[in-house]
Amino acid sequence: MEKGIFFSICLGLMGWVAQPTLALPPPDDLPEEVWRTEIITEARSPIDGELLTAAEYAQLKAELAQRSTPPELDPEIRQSVFQLQLLDLWRTVTPF
Repeated sequence: MEKGIFFSICLGLMGWVAQPTLALPPPDDLPEEVWRTEIITEARSPIDGELLTAAEYAQLKAELAQRSTPPELDPEIRQSVFQLQLLDLWRTVTPF
């Protein structure tokens, strides 16, 4: 009998303390499906991160694609990447 009283007291306290929650989002919140279909009209430059319009972004991407020479990489960085690739190959070949 004591367990039943304790259980009902706990259940009553939980109902009294618990705050009601809303299961639905607020009515002014746009659904994700609407956000997916939104046309993006602004972009950030991949070079310096400044805001660009869609036309400026397309023009910049075209200019970067037409670059005749690849960007130069510091020889020390190139050597470090090569050593990391060798280390990765070594770890693949050896079991320890």
